[in-house]
Amino acid sequence: MTTLDMTPGAQIPRTDTGPQTAVTQALSSAAYRDGEVRGFVETVANATEKKGRFALFRPNLGEAFSRAVIGRTLGGDRKPLVPSFGIDTRQIVEHCLAAEDLRAARDRRLTTVTLVTGLLFLPGALVWLGAFQLRAWLKRDSPRNAGVVGAVVLLVAAAVGVLLALKPPAGGLLGVYLRIVMLAPVVGWYLAKRIVVGTAVDLRNRWRDLVEGNAVAATVPMAVPRDDLDKKAADLRARLGRLEAEQDTNIQHYAGPKGILGAGRRWGEWKMVDALRPAEGHADFRAFHPWDLVRKIAGHLKGLGISEVANSGIPNVAVKQWVVFEVGEGADEIGRPGNADMDGDRMRDFAVQAIADKQTFPGGPRHYLATQFVTHDGKLVLTFTVTVVLLAHTMNVSVAGYALGPVNGVFSDKPKDKEKSVPKSLRFWEERTVKLPLIDNDEVVRQAVRAPLHRSPGLLAWLGGGLGLPEPFGLRHVWAAPPWNTRSMTDNALNAATPVLTAVHAAVLEFLEEHDLDTERFFKNRASIIKSEAQGTRPYKVDQYDAG
Repeated sequence: MTTLDMTPGAQIPRTDTGPQTAVTQALSSAAYRDGEVRGFVETVANATEKKGRFALFRPNLGEAFSRAVIGRTLGGDRKPLVPSFGIDTRQIVEHCLAAEDLRAARDRRLTTVTLVTGLLFLPGALVWLGAFQLRAWLKRDSPRNAGVVGAVVLLVAAAVGVLLALKPPAGGLLGVYLRIVMLAPVVGWYLAKRIVVGTAVDLRNRWRDLVEGNAVAATVPMAVPRDDLDKKAADLRARLGRLEAEQDTNIQHYAGPKGILGAGRRWGEWKMVDALRPAEGHADFRAFHPWDLVRKIAGHLKGLGISEVANSGIPNVAVKQWVVFEVGEGADEIGRPGNADMDGDRMRDFAVQAIADKQTFPGGPRHYLATQFVTHDGKLVLTFTVTVVLLAHTMNVSVAGYALGPVNGVFSDKPKDKEKSVPKSLRFWEERTVKLPLIDNDEVVRQAVRAPLHRSPGLLAWLGGGLGLPEPFGLRHVWAAPPWNTRSMTDNALNAATPVLTAVHAAVLEFLEEHDLDTERFFKNRASIIKSEAQGTRPYKVDQYDAG
């Protein structure tokens, strides 16, 4: 996994790989992409295009994605983020910052060109900008007519430039100025194109390397303080650290049919319920708390990574203690407690234990013991939760399975050459494919007019629009696709259920026997039934109840 050494001095990326590398790099690649925001929104349902006032100031996908992610994850007064299991959230944000830094370096050079060849020759620049703005409107609203009408508009502007160069309506210095007032922006366009093409090639190379799995360093020099007085860099560094710490929260949220936000939908559930009775020969059983049983189960689940059979241990087993709050299916934000029970974004251990031992019948947050597996190079996140409920003399131990599938396939697309089909010269009824330039005239003008405003992202968003992110937002779950479309992922989810159930049932039976509880007539029979059901387990919609 490529990470960034944030200590002052040289920044050397680490190249140790982890289970989440592929998805992290696929999401990071979006920061370096070109193309229109509209095409991305039409492919990815959980995103919206924010319309701007002027089509000429519109951002491309990489610009909009980077700005939206940075604003949402590092903003000053932002809402809490949903944890993103199976990816390195900080690394993705660092790639967005790195992409912004590359574009900012490009924009500084473009600004110089724009001021010299545009502002000093403003009348001619306005004529050209008006022509390109009209072309941009046509491309957005009437794509069929954009080519012909746009070409006519540019020809008219070019004709005005030639006329002024040959026969200016005034003499002297004013005449010289009028001769070049339409030509200077063209020189600026030529210089700007060289700058734009160079940066576009660099961005595309990073995009390709990330998607292909090559190590790409997310260098963020603006997060390395130069001295003790560099408050801006120190603040950015602190925000990145805050983001990383937030991902380690033990507070989760259940959103009805959406399941646990960040972990996916609940696709299976198995229950072991029975009355608590003293074992034969005992008048009573030893008292216990639910937390005692939870710790016993956690110990057995941690052993899933070890097996006496070679290569059969489950890798990357993570056992976690969660506190889960209920939110509505349509909720647009999540919250976390702000009381003394919290240590930053994590609930303190004693508070988690208190919730596990608390009577849950009146409502409120519940304790979940979660076991998580990240497989398929991070593309599949499997989560199994265990809840222990005691009501009167009845104990209910529930195991539920959740699955979070791969991110939308658009994030794995590689950069492609721009092409179009045109009729052949002689056989006009046949078509041939021709390659188009990586950067066309419209793109050069778009970036040149945006460059002077690169330090005012709010103004650019107002002028050109941007990308709207879905809420509650997390960098993983909002782009996730169902895992059941891939046979190997489905098999992994179903196969992992049985060893988890076996470990839970073994822990429960062992615990009950240690506390002088009867297991022969009741719990052992229940465990056998559950194991039999697990043999033919299949995914189904657990959270959609039909009450009639």
